[in-house]
Amino acid sequence: MSIQALSLSSLMTFFLTTSILTQPSTSAIESFIYGGCSQLKYTEGTPYESNVNSLLTSLVNSASFATSNKFKISVPGSAPTDVVYGLFQCRGDLRNSDCRDCVARSVSQLGNLCFDSTGGALQLEGCFVKYDNISFLGVEDKAVVLKKCGPSIGYDSEALTRRDAVMDYLAAAGQFFRVGGSGNVQGVAQCVQDLDLSECQDCLSEAIGRLKSECGSAAWGDMFLGKCYARYSERGVSSKSGSNDEIEKTLAILIGLIAGVAVLIVFLSIFSKLLESGK
Repeated sequence: MSIQALSLSSLMTFFLTTSILTQPSTSAIESFIYGGCSQLKYTEGTPYESNVNSLLTSLVNSASFATSNKFKISVPGSAPTDVVYGLFQCRGDLRNSDCRDCVARSVSQLGNLCFDSTGGALQLEGCFVKYDNISFLGVEDKAVVLKKCGPSIGYDSEALTRRDAVMDYLAAAGQFFRVGGSGNVQGVAQCVQDLDLSECQDCLSEAIGRLKSECGSAAWGDMFLGKCYARYSERGVSSKSGSNDEIEKTLAILIGLIAGVAVLIVFLSIFSKLLESGK
């Protein structure tokens, strides 16, 4: 089995840190897939912390009656730099009660994983949660976050034909949440619903194309991009059915969501001072 983890955004250079995490829950819906945190920190007791806490509370409350929502939070007294943006997206087949439980679990995990970070993202089996101090709402993101490919099944023309049929169906389905199957091959794909349908289609076309080409003859495959994912598996064989050791060693990506920008600013500042001193 191959596992490849990449940055949450193709537009920035990030510091990458990996950490081995166990699954946060035995529930299939709440099983951990990946997480990332900004390397920039906020100061406790500031308006930004209040905005983060208000945002995360709003996400959980909203998940009681919706499967997706987005927020821009700025409490009274906040400066423009204190504004926090966030969203959640539950899997399209979840009940509201399961959606809320999943989002609540995600928020709890983010509180531990990304304590005092200005931004963070967490993907569980049943939901996705993200927040940041830079608006990403409605912005398409096709950067590869996580790729996992199962063991090769060799050249099994029937199995590959069924896999391709499922992937083609998902690519053409035309909804935010898509499921399909052919024989013993099953597939699922979904977008974050802050995108419009045309952006969703563009994102899923990229994810499905990558999944077919990069996982080749694998028995199962997962392709998570910044705002969508596509997955397929043979019935009874998937990324969730491996040994406990394999599951527990799935790499969690602790990524500086905006560290690249901060480093660039510091570099440019130093470079500018050097130029001025040389005059």
